[in-house]
Amino acid sequence: MIRILLSLVLTLAAFAARAELVIEITQGVDNPTAIAVAPFDWQNGGAAPEDIAMVVQGDLARSGQFAPVDRKDMLGRPSTEKEVFYRDWRAISAEYLLIGRVSGTEQMKIEYELFDVNRQTKVFNGTETGPASEARMLAHRVSDAIYEKLTGIPGAFATRLLYVSVTRNPTGKDYYRLTLADSDGARPIVLLESREPILAPSWSPDGKEIAYVSFETSRPAIFRQNLATGAREQLTNFQGLNSSPAWSPDGGTMAMVLSKDGSPDVYLMDLASKRLTRVTRHYAIDTEPTWMPDGKSLLFTSDRGGRPQIYRYDLRSGTTERVTYEGAYNARARVAQDGRNVVVVHQSNGRFHIAIHDLVTNRLQVLTSTELDESPSIAPNGSMVLYATKSGDRGILAAVSVDGGVKFRLPAREGDVREPAWSPYMSQ
Repeated sequence: MIRILLSLVLTLAAFAARAELVIEITQGVDNPTAIAVAPFDWQNGGAAPEDIAMVVQGDLARSGQFAPVDRKDMLGRPSTEKEVFYRDWRAISAEYLLIGRVSGTEQMKIEYELFDVNRQTKVFNGTETGPASEARMLAHRVSDAIYEKLTGIPGAFATRLLYVSVTRNPTGKDYYRLTLADSDGARPIVLLESREPILAPSWSPDGKEIAYVSFETSRPAIFRQNLATGAREQLTNFQGLNSSPAWSPDGGTMAMVLSKDGSPDVYLMDLASKRLTRVTRHYAIDTEPTWMPDGKSLLFTSDRGGRPQIYRYDLRSGTTERVTYEGAYNARARVAQDGRNVVVVHQSNGRFHIAIHDLVTNRLQVLTSTELDESPSIAPNGSMVLYATKSGDRGILAAVSVDGGVKFRLPAREGDVREPAWSPYMSQ
């Protein structure tokens, strides 16, 4: 029924094929920046373990802000500044050129340089080092640096995704897999496999642990799991509902929803002592808590006003106030790190979309045009929202920028995918 994988590295190859996501860019900005990412020079013998430049190129293309030059159109493949001839890159209308060199076997070193083709100047250079087994993550860090240099916004390519995939075997039984992958869907690792549903994965603020709801004990229970060791701990086993785990910004407390005392209410669990504190006390359904970045208040969904809306609970004063008023349905709030933008599931004309609500102006903007969107999760740099939706009769993941200008899809090669959770920035 349940398979726990204690070593993430050793299980990568065994489970990659059935959980891998595929990137499909569907919309970008009107005038993306043309950038050429020349193949990085591999300075060791044999074949390179990873095409670093191709990973970087894919990251920048996926952002929707850049239009990478096709390799077949490149007139040269420089790896050092003295090999750069700007006329070659102006001829193919490249605005920027990125070159690099890769060395090392067990420990990899990536040196890279960024050039402004029109100004004919080097504008940036950097180095990334780390285990060769983490070559793709090193490449994502290069992408982060280039993205920040050219946009002024920190990149979020060197992060990871959690999601639940569901496949049905020939006998009609569903199998649920909690999967960890890079931000581009590569290197998927199955953390947990079960015939029973897995729901609501969430990240600890340091990215070292996760929490989720599993039905493996015949009723919903909240578990936490260490990603490095695979060690698990069951946190709840109450009668009724045990759902919606959400780590506090300091990592010491977990908000959750329990119905052990009657109606579903929000509780806080001190993770060291396991002591519970009841936060809401209402006959309505209070659910889906999420923390404000300063840790001083919580947002949650409640139908106490007759229809699901977002409310805010102040942990110091104990007061509750309604946050959303536009539309008859707003739920599953997720807050950006700026503490201002809140992404919600918003119902409009009978359809469920992803929308963003500004806590300062109270303005709500619908970001998606699909019909059954749910489970939003915000990138740690606040630029993109990952969510679950439908494509035909399949569940897929999709992403949209917070201004609605960039969109891409991440369907799985097999089965349905749902319940995405974007990681915080990972420690190097």
